[in-house]
Amino acid sequence: MLSPTPLSLFCALLLCLPFALIISITSPSATVTPAISDDSPQNPLKLSASRTKPPRKPRSPPPPPLPEDDESLFRLASRVHSRLPLGEPKKIAFLFLTVKPLPFAPLWELFFNKTPTNLFNVYVHADPSYPYDQPFSGVFARRFIPSKPTSRFTPTLISAARRLLAHALLHDPSNYMFALLSESCIPIHSFNFTYSTLTRSRKSFIEILKNEVGSFDRWAARGPEAMLPEVTLEDFRIGSQFWVLTRRHARLVVGDRRIWPKFDQACVVLETCYPEENYFPTLLHMRDPRGSVPATLTQVDWSGSFDGHPRMYVAADVWPELILGLRKERPRYGDDGINGSDSSVTHRHDPFLFARKFAPETVEPLLSLANDVILKD
Repeated sequence: MLSPTPLSLFCALLLCLPFALIISITSPSATVTPAISDDSPQNPLKLSASRTKPPRKPRSPPPPPLPEDDESLFRLASRVHSRLPLGEPKKIAFLFLTVKPLPFAPLWELFFNKTPTNLFNVYVHADPSYPYDQPFSGVFARRFIPSKPTSRFTPTLISAARRLLAHALLHDPSNYMFALLSESCIPIHSFNFTYSTLTRSRKSFIEILKNEVGSFDRWAARGPEAMLPEVTLEDFRIGSQFWVLTRRHARLVVGDRRIWPKFDQACVVLETCYPEENYFPTLLHMRDPRGSVPATLTQVDWSGSFDGHPRMYVAADVWPELILGLRKERPRYGDDGINGSDSSVTHRHDPFLFARKFAPETVEPLLSLANDVILKD
């Protein structure tokens, strides 16, 4: 027998190599099965778990704190969107500017009682220099904004109102109308009537009076030429410090940097210094005269005024006839309503929605009239 040579062995190996490859590829032990990851849709255990327990969404970080200085706060508020969110109801922002506790909180509680919370918001600017013995509760609880001291004959009351507007603008994009009130204000209609009246309007309600007695003295209270050139005597206006502004006008007020420095000056004649009654009507007259109904919806009786304050209603004055009589009165419409603002005001008869000033002693007789008179329309 011949011994195999190296060449013959090599040839035999080449002939057997394809057969060995076929066996190794088709062998079951060599079959490769793709792995199923936990995230694969082929994993039934993962599918069942995802149906019963959806993955948690990461929590959104809390919003950054609002600026403490007014200038930064106002600048931020002036940049909010002027349009309301789609599909959301309009809200009324009730802005309480107070230097004392709220004696009529029980009456306001009845006013807001059973009202859906998606129709209103409450904001309170409380002078921190006053000792508040009883904490605010109910609808007023936790509704305070960072506040600063206020005093008459200074621009601090303007700053407080602008502060309220800024916080309301930044807090809720659904705030549509902004009503400024004091601790001596009361409602004289139901919430539904008030809400319907305000949300139907596309204009602000703010008293804008031209050529009033004492206009020059008020204009020159900071000095003969202190208001020039930004605010001329011709542009100077007088009006009630209590108004209802649209969202657009609220943004305009907090964003004003043109005439605010003029009103932010100290008066040299205090007897004629009422900046909170001049700044807002002057600003809106200069910036958007056709965007307002030139009247306030807060009734006040100046026939018994004393030291710059209107008549104060006492307990003996509170009868059903008083409330019904306040409702029937017609607001005074400013001259701007005829001269360029809105000639239709000569035919308007907007209802008063609020009234002042009421002494704290009137809270009990007012509560006795609440359900049958004040909140009944």
